[in-house]
Amino acid sequence: MSRRTSIFLTAFGVWSWVIWITFAKNLWDSDRAWAADGSPTGYFIVHAVLTVVSFVLGTIIGVIGWRGLRARRRESA
Repeated sequence: MSRRTSIFLTAFGVWSWVIWITFAKNLWDSDRAWAADGSPTGYFIVHAVLTVVSFVLGTIIGVIGWRGLRARRRESA
């Protein structure tokens, strides 16, 4: 994997975490996320699943990029 691709994948993983942490905080504070009785709404559940999946995929992509960077460093050393 090229250095450029590795950097892109690592940056994508970090960016995913920044974006989805912000989204998760906003989701938690949203009026549409909670019913009057305090239970989560369908809106909350769907978006919480989307957030978790995005965290997982962002982590996997970031780790692939990070491993690519480390492998290139070992090759050049």
